[in-house]
Amino acid sequence: MPIKKIMVVDDSPTERAYMEGLLKKKGYDVLVVASGEAAIERAKNDQPDLILMDVVMPGLNGFQATRAITREEKTKHIPVIICTTKDQETDKIWGLRQGAKDYVTKPVVEADLLDKIKALG
Repeated sequence: MPIKKIMVVDDSPTERAYMEGLLKKKGYDVLVVASGEAAIERAKNDQPDLILMDVVMPGLNGFQATRAITREEKTKHIPVIICTTKDQETDKIWGLRQGAKDYVTKPVVEADLLDKIKALG
């Protein structure tokens, strides 16, 4: 299934704007949300083709939101790529164990991120 609609989940307005600009420039429809809680609700309602999930957020963190999305019947088919500053190998392993399909560290290398999105599409 080709990826057309991507949800960006990040509590930083700067990161959301950067990712939204990068993805829209490549022709993707982009939804932006600022929290893990909002990500779970929007994933159920809007059914994006892919979710780019930050980890460090107030309230529900990205690992918890990823786990909820990938285990919920209505959203478990939606791939999640963790997109975070947490760059330890243990963080990556933990993110993948929560159900993420891939893991990208910030600052995001545009070409790498786009390659990972294409690989899932």
